[in-house]
Amino acid sequence: MKSRLLQQLEGERTFVIVMETGEEAMQQLTSFAVEQRLSAARFTGLGAFSEVVLGFFELDEKDYLRIPVREQVEVASLVGDIALRDETPTVHAHVVVTRPDGSAWGGHLLEGFVRPTLEILLVESPAHLRRRYDPRTGLALLAP
Repeated sequence: MKSRLLQQLEGERTFVIVMETGEEAMQQLTSFAVEQRLSAARFTGLGAFSEVVLGFFELDEKDYLRIPVREQVEVASLVGDIALRDETPTVHAHVVVTRPDGSAWGGHLLEGFVRPTLEILLVESPAHLRRRYDPRTGLALLAP
C-alpha cells in the first residue's frame, strides 16, 4: 500500500491510498487508520478484487451472513467511514462489485483481496466520531 497526504486545511486532511495486488483491503485500511491516528474520516474508492467477502447483516441473528465471491470483480463503488470504538479506529465499509456480465453484488465489505489495484480518497474530519454497541441490534452504531 502506498499513501500520500494531498491536503491539510483547517484540521482536515485528505489522503490518497493506493493498494496493490494481493493486499487485503480492510486490513490495510484499518492499519492506515491506526497509523494515522484517525478518529473520524470518510472515504470512497474504485478498483478491483480477485475475490471478496460481502456481508449482509441479519438483524434477528445479530450477525453477518457472509457472501463469498470467488472471482475477479470490479469495485464499482466503495464508500465508508472510520470512527472510534473503545478508542480504536474502526472501519465500516460498503461495496458494490460487478462481474464481467455487468451484474452486481453489494453489501458490507468484510474482506477483499486487491487485484490489480484499489484507489481510495480518504478525508479526515477534525471532529471525533464514536461507535457504541447497541444491544437491540447487536451493531456498533455511530453515536453523534
